[in-house]
Amino acid sequence: MRATVWAPDAGAVDLVLPASDRRVPLVKGADGWWAPPAGEAELAHGEDYAYSVDGSDPRPDPRSAWQPHGVHGPSRAFDTAQHTWSDAGFQGRDVRDCVVYELHLGTFTPGGTLDSAVARLDHLVDLGVGMVELMPVAAFDGQHGWGYDGVDLYAVHEAYGGPAALQRFVDEAHSRGLAVCLDVVYNHLGPAGNYLDTFGPYFTEAHETPWGRAVNLDGPGAEGMRRFICDNAVRWLREFHLDALRLDAVHALVDDSPRHILAELADEVTALSAEVGRPLSLIAESDLNDAAMVTPTADGGQGMTAQWADDVHHAVHTFLTGERQGYYADFGSPEVLAKVLTRVFLHDGEYSAFRGRTWGAPVPAGTDARRFVVFDQDHDQVGNRALGDRPSTRLDAGTLAVSAALVLTSPYTPMLFMGQEWGTTTPFQYFTDHQDPDLAEAVRKGRTEEFSGHGWAEMHPDEAVDGELDVPDPQDPATVRTSTLVWDDLSEPHHARMLAWYRRLIALRSGVADLGSGDLAATSVTWDTGADPDARTGFRSWVVVTRGDVQVVVNLAEQPVAVPVPGAADLGVLAEWEPVEVDGDTVRMPARSVAILAGRHAGAV
Repeated sequence: MRATVWAPDAGAVDLVLPASDRRVPLVKGADGWWAPPAGEAELAHGEDYAYSVDGSDPRPDPRSAWQPHGVHGPSRAFDTAQHTWSDAGFQGRDVRDCVVYELHLGTFTPGGTLDSAVARLDHLVDLGVGMVELMPVAAFDGQHGWGYDGVDLYAVHEAYGGPAALQRFVDEAHSRGLAVCLDVVYNHLGPAGNYLDTFGPYFTEAHETPWGRAVNLDGPGAEGMRRFICDNAVRWLREFHLDALRLDAVHALVDDSPRHILAELADEVTALSAEVGRPLSLIAESDLNDAAMVTPTADGGQGMTAQWADDVHHAVHTFLTGERQGYYADFGSPEVLAKVLTRVFLHDGEYSAFRGRTWGAPVPAGTDARRFVVFDQDHDQVGNRALGDRPSTRLDAGTLAVSAALVLTSPYTPMLFMGQEWGTTTPFQYFTDHQDPDLAEAVRKGRTEEFSGHGWAEMHPDEAVDGELDVPDPQDPATVRTSTLVWDDLSEPHHARMLAWYRRLIALRSGVADLGSGDLAATSVTWDTGADPDARTGFRSWVVVTRGDVQVVVNLAEQPVAVPVPGAADLGVLAEWEPVEVDGDTVRMPARSVAILAGRHAGAV
């Protein structure tokens, strides 16, 4: 491996080799890249090294693949060719044809590693998902964390097994027909171990983000950071055989350049896809509510394959729980549920009371709805609750079954969050392992202040002390253990029943053409307008979602209800949480239940 590093403003750069206690002065090129002089041996796989800029302390390689000594120690050379791939027969999968499964490696299994996660891949195959989405694996300070404070963006966190373990995981997933998506964070770096400033203008004072200074995408020297991002993405896809990247909070990638970094990245990935002969997907997390994110670059868009659509989560969540705090304030009516299931965004140019302004833009007619990834649980919507509590701790099994059905029969690309398929009650709490005591205390204090008030204590009275919620300590190792999935739960009948329900819904999605379609024009929603609304949710008893020739019939009342479904007698029952009765144009639904019915034109089952 050739030791090269970008440091355009440096007067001198040394390659530091700890094993031999050597320093090799590097030679600067015209483009700001430094390299060893001619005749100097390359780094061997497994050899430790670092860089010293202008005589400063040795620092890790900004593009280090391997940090076995932590984010403050030297890098270790890693030859990606040392892995012999066995996935030549895997043709890849487009995210739009998949059910996605998001997981956090540190809490997915008790082992908390990539290798221990391999042992659960067969569970995902049996479930029917097509793509595994890994929360960020970039190296960060400490052992435990969500991964969004990564500082060595080319490295794989050592606690997860390092880069070789990621190669093994992807190979094993591909052998089972599973695609792998990696969550990557380009909008900021973590607070501990970020040494990019030592090397060059990776950041700018011209823009701010919620995490501090913005990455430099449009100022002097911006080409260095732009290449850092694009090269990183291409490397994951090419050298680690990943199938997709989920780009964190792209609205925080502030770029006033004539061509946005996302469009540049999209075109490079499109070219790579043609080169390697398999689909490669870019999935943006964006709160802009703008379909320009998934509009091809040739048409003036950013060229993402898909983007997250949080409004669907908010509408379903408020529908089922009655919660209205914070950003849920704009949601909670049947009209809202109908809009997000047929037009993607609630805020599509309309006024948002939470934001205090109009927000978003309409999704153009004819847009493939599968370009929008939706969910009723994910790491943010669970983990950023005060206690990280799952819906299963507040909702009965029938209501959980309704939630699953609304997402998995929607015209969008559905995503699950680890464990929800069996109705786990294991929380997913916010945890960190900052080694700096001052930083650890600041995070601890900030987390407590974040949840002071806002009704959290009233929602969790058993966890409140003197009217304030006892928020889990992010720095306590017990918080990680509490958040680790309990796989033995699968042996319990009620969990096994929920798992069977998810399997059935996913099988229907892939087996019934109308359910797999992304045609928004073939989707409509009707609801009960006659009865008094439920005191908790504000909803009346029933809702029917029509997907072509498929009817998804929901009853949230606490008693059986006769739901009008024209032509019901000609429909077959594909799935039912509890047994239903069909009589003429009526489906008699048990309390807190859901059923899926279809006619002969819905497609094969």
